[in-house]
Amino acid sequence: MNDPVALELRTTLDGPWAAVRGDFREQIEPSMLLGTPGESMQAQRERVTDQVLQIASIGHGRVGFPQAYGGTYDYGASCALFEMQGYGDLSLLVKLGVQFGLFGGAVSRLGTQRHHEEYLRGIMDAQIMGSFAMTEIGHGSNVQRLETTITYDPATDELVVNSPTPSSVKTYIGNAAKDARMAVVFGQLLTPEGEFGVHAVLMEVRDAEGNVLPGITIEDNGVKGGLPGVDNGTFAFADVRIPRSALLNKFADIDDEGRYQSDIANENARFFTMLGTLVRGRVCVGGGAASAAKKGLAIALRYGARRRQFEAPGAEQEIVVLDYLAHQRKLFPRLAKSYALSFAQNAITETLQELHGTPLPDGETHPKEAIRELETRAAGLKAVSTWHAVDTLQACREACGGAGFIAENQLTQARADVDVFATFEGDNTVLLQLVAKGLLTEYKEMFGDLAMAELAGLVTKQVAEGLVERTTGRAGLQRLRDLAKGRDHESAMDDTGWLLSMFEQRADHALETVGKRLRKAGKDNGFELFNSAQDHVLFAARTHIDRCILEAALEAHDDMADGEAKELMRKVLALYALSSIEEDKAWFLEHGRLNSVRSRQVTASINDLCRELRPRVHTLVDGMGIPESLITAPIATGEHTTTFA
Repeated sequence: MNDPVALELRTTLDGPWAAVRGDFREQIEPSMLLGTPGESMQAQRERVTDQVLQIASIGHGRVGFPQAYGGTYDYGASCALFEMQGYGDLSLLVKLGVQFGLFGGAVSRLGTQRHHEEYLRGIMDAQIMGSFAMTEIGHGSNVQRLETTITYDPATDELVVNSPTPSSVKTYIGNAAKDARMAVVFGQLLTPEGEFGVHAVLMEVRDAEGNVLPGITIEDNGVKGGLPGVDNGTFAFADVRIPRSALLNKFADIDDEGRYQSDIANENARFFTMLGTLVRGRVCVGGGAASAAKKGLAIALRYGARRRQFEAPGAEQEIVVLDYLAHQRKLFPRLAKSYALSFAQNAITETLQELHGTPLPDGETHPKEAIRELETRAAGLKAVSTWHAVDTLQACREACGGAGFIAENQLTQARADVDVFATFEGDNTVLLQLVAKGLLTEYKEMFGDLAMAELAGLVTKQVAEGLVERTTGRAGLQRLRDLAKGRDHESAMDDTGWLLSMFEQRADHALETVGKRLRKAGKDNGFELFNSAQDHVLFAARTHIDRCILEAALEAHDDMADGEAKELMRKVLALYALSSIEEDKAWFLEHGRLNSVRSRQVTASINDLCRELRPRVHTLVDGMGIPESLITAPIATGEHTTTFA
């Protein structure tokens, strides 16, 4: 990379896991990650399976697994690697995620030594292909109500797995239709002592020759709206007997006398502890989707910087389409958001590593508030990132006109593939409700059962000091708050502290008001009141995540050395923040955070920033750090010759 500013941007975005990203750029070949447009579904499935084996052969399947069994790097590095893999074929990305993240991750995080010794090496090398069998026809988001049963039979000391109803059939399961030899299967654990809620077992579903085992029915989900290289399928079980040792027993077990044992007595607490250990999946899905959006932007921006349409009056040559403000408006705010999301992704990956990847001394646990904050932020960031990817890839396809609709230009397949990212690892709307639940739990713990008058006074004080204490000790952010100009200050539009203040006020007010609204809920009207406030709940969740994104981005910016790259990044982040404010302009006006003059200036400032960033478009594209070998679209490489009207 010859552009020093772009190199500094890339270094900043690479963050703490620059080494694993650098190894990826050096080791990967396009044939390992890309496909050929127009392949049949069968051909794509075969190609993707071969690519998984290739990637495992260079050690990428070992990243993030325990070093005692041959794992490399650390837990957070697996998320950074997944982001980099997101610049390739998304069918392959999902297949890798199923094999090493979901299936392998479940064995690693829910199992114990007996499972690790026997299976982890084969999983890391992709010699044991597997599935993560959680979702059922009748239950996707509501995992706690899965219908699959796992019944302990003391007479034979075995577990018996059943699909007792049509709605209990496992579906949309990656690797199921073709490749899985084993599966982590989730179901309700039953013993003679009673019912103990959702647990997981590791069981074989095919023999070494690929034959489906007795009692198991596997079907193919068939043609999907995207991800044609992923062999999604269904599992149904009829009295399938497996050893008692197949129970993944990190948090609960059945002892030699057939008694159920767990250090977590409460079923709900045990369930959420188990699911909490799998939070990496949401972190990875958001990062992978964000990478697909970045690649789409790189293609669209490079094409827009050379494509010409319509001449200006008196000019002989047509105008480059990226010189039109409307085209800049379509792409630059989304580019700015991609940069901001990168910093938020780095931040949550660091937190994941701290809370899930760093061993604690015996007897010590991480504070439950920290765990809840991680799970809340992971859920919200996954929702915001995947929606951003869906929106951005559509905008990029349109920005490239007819050329964007040609498969070899890498936009149409990515657009189709990323669609379902808004659904798997948690439906985005449900995830935002989870965010709100986490915030309201913190809110309740903070304010308890105070009377409304007392609550109002405390809220005012807490909002002034920063309602959520996660920003305590961040000197850079506090300095921005101290220097923030008022809402009517003439130069406030270019003030980073003012932008941060707007995000904080929006998030704090939304949480405060929804908290007050839901305090009226009782046993008789709780659901009705919550249901009627869902628009408010979702707004509070989304604005909280927007705030988290901006805070992470501004922290990273504050750490940059003074110079050209830092000033360019300041403009990018200002564009992100102003674009978010513009989208919610009605809220800011209704709540007195903007007056009509300042509201118009928000739009004018966005236009000015788009024009200022236009000459630096190639620097900004290169700064994202996408491996050039994975951008093969002719319209982005200068090889495109066809003209579309």
